[in-house]
Amino acid sequence: MLLADQWKEYEVLDTADGEKLERWGDYTLIRPDPQVIWSGEKTLPGWRSPNAHYHRSSKGGGEWEFFDLPDEWALHYRELTFHLKPFKFKHTGLFPEQAVNWDWFSALIRNAGRPVNVLNLFAYTGGATLAAAVAGASVTHVDAAKGMVAWAKENAKSSGLEEAPIRWIVDDCMKFVEREGRRGKTYDAVIMDPPSYGRGPKGELWKLEDTVHPLIRACTQILSKDPLFFLINSYTTGLQPGVLAYFLKTELQSCYGGKVQADEVGLPVSGTKAARELGLVLPCGAAGRWERQ
Repeated sequence: MLLADQWKEYEVLDTADGEKLERWGDYTLIRPDPQVIWSGEKTLPGWRSPNAHYHRSSKGGGEWEFFDLPDEWALHYRELTFHLKPFKFKHTGLFPEQAVNWDWFSALIRNAGRPVNVLNLFAYTGGATLAAAVAGASVTHVDAAKGMVAWAKENAKSSGLEEAPIRWIVDDCMKFVEREGRRGKTYDAVIMDPPSYGRGPKGELWKLEDTVHPLIRACTQILSKDPLFFLINSYTTGLQPGVLAYFLKTELQSCYGGKVQADEVGLPVSGTKAARELGLVLPCGAAGRWERQ
């Protein structure tokens, strides 16, 4: 498993009965998690006195219950600073498990010995964008939601990357990639973090299982002659690590050689001695990685 275990300000404290207890800096949150299908005793104090609790509704969706949580606060990972706030469907604006991927591709960028041009699709609030930029890459950040791109710009400013070579694009990812192909634009690396289901800026329907393979193929058409890496994240249970590995082997390794790795991504559960001794891990989807060797 690819384990995001280098956080100082974030941790999964405990999991039980469909929920996870998390520490986000100075604040403790309780949020639902579909992977937590086991029961537990919930003995940690945070279960009884969180700063906020997201309650899922039986009719779908849910809502936050706030006790003592600011409208916005900051969280740090290495050199990066992220603005967090509770919004919509249980999210805070950051997926901490992705830090394990940030560290992986940051090392590749730093060790490349040449300029690296990265395309980040479904780029959300910019975690991967900022990690690539601080490692020295030029980044094109693409997301269909204007508000998410604005949020990512705030994170870049707070991380001292306001003047970094980042191109901010609000667009449908597939349409953008197709246009880049027609323009003859190429990239040395691609990061994609697609949602399971969603809509583009003009209501375009996105269903991951139907569109991810055509998108990967389209991205391979805009790779440079000497690509560095390709990363696919998946939160959809139907896209197991083996499926991601199949995509990367057939579309990239068959053309460029290199190495493919696909595995589950997880966060250590560290709030109790028993959890630490047992090495308990909360699964958080899967990642497929290809790198040119």
